[in-house]
Amino acid sequence: MKTIYEIGAKAKEVEPVLRTLETVPKNEALLSVAAALTEHSREILEANSLDIEAARANNMNQGLVDRLMLDHGRIESMAEGLIQLAGLDDPVGEVLSMKKRPNGLMIGQKRVPLGVVGIIYESRPNVTADAFGLCFKAGNAVILKGGSDAINSNRAIVAVIRKALEEKGIPGEAIQLIESADRAVTSAFMKMNEYVDVLIPRGGAGLISAVVNNSTIPVIETGTGNCHIYVDEGADLKMAEDIIFNAKTQRIGVCNACESLVVHSSVIDELMPVLKKRLDEKQVELRGDSRACRAAEGIHEAQEEDWGKEYLDYILSVRTVDSLDEAIAHINRYNTGHSEAIITNNYEHSQRFLNEIDAAAVYVNASTRFTDGFEFGFGAEIGISTQKLHARGPMGLQALTTTKYIIYGNGQIRK
Repeated sequence: MKTIYEIGAKAKEVEPVLRTLETVPKNEALLSVAAALTEHSREILEANSLDIEAARANNMNQGLVDRLMLDHGRIESMAEGLIQLAGLDDPVGEVLSMKKRPNGLMIGQKRVPLGVVGIIYESRPNVTADAFGLCFKAGNAVILKGGSDAINSNRAIVAVIRKALEEKGIPGEAIQLIESADRAVTSAFMKMNEYVDVLIPRGGAGLISAVVNNSTIPVIETGTGNCHIYVDEGADLKMAEDIIFNAKTQRIGVCNACESLVVHSSVIDELMPVLKKRLDEKQVELRGDSRACRAAEGIHEAQEEDWGKEYLDYILSVRTVDSLDEAIAHINRYNTGHSEAIITNNYEHSQRFLNEIDAAAVYVNASTRFTDGFEFGFGAEIGISTQKLHARGPMGLQALTTTKYIIYGNGQIRK
């Protein structure tokens, strides 16, 4: 097993090759990797079954098991993400501006790769393929540090990717996996400034906090998701029921699942009995304030910590409000800056919600589950950034590039 310093040195060695790789060979390699993932799905699923078996033996939370699990459909989605990436415009080399100065100098900006990208993530083996595809198309080398719970899956996926690249004459070290589960290795990885240009954590609040607080490498922070849906007065309650059911139960272990429901007091008595019955189909536990508890039987009393909690489970908090102002204030107090939605027929209310909610993605009459690179047309995503510098929201190809100035002269000297 290579040391992390050997991995870092190799990433730096191959980075210039990737930085200067033309668009056509990059796209051909992505298509080849997509085909290889599908072709070798049996080996990947066999490796994943080992991780699932270990997770269940360790009584892993159901939502986290869902994050960890692969099936033929999810492998097909991984491959489709790479195919979509191959069809997207290559951001590398794009000239963003070019202006002539009074002294005749032409000064412009050009989009270039970040260099070597490090990613620390938990559970989700699909991130392995997504991270490779985005980093590769944007001209970057990538070093991955997945969770020990997904080690077999990640090894299998990386092996398939590297073989497909090498068959195209591209260094397999474009993607490298740190296999050690030693926390000291992870801590050292976060301080490899001489090899890694940017570090991106993907996972729970604990992981993200640890990386942000301990890394000496610049970090792009991807956030946890305490996502809210607000049902406004006069809203279409059938629409609200359908959207909430989808956002809460379609996949519970993802950061864009709805965790918190906010309901206007004028509709709570009508909505909650119907919604409770619908959510009972998936055995969703509702935890509400006193007004919500009176609106339907079987709702448990919420505690203060429920308003800010990312459950990643079949649990949903319910808060009653008397106005749009109160709804916006509650959401902005407890949200994680990820994805928030309003269900409303009032145009003015929808615009206020869009303008005043502080989050990376804000929806009107749609499920929060759409905050996703694939759904946004990015092919995949490297993560969903909840910070405000460099990138915010689903991070596609452009978020994995930076710029440099390019200057043309004809003999100018500074006086």
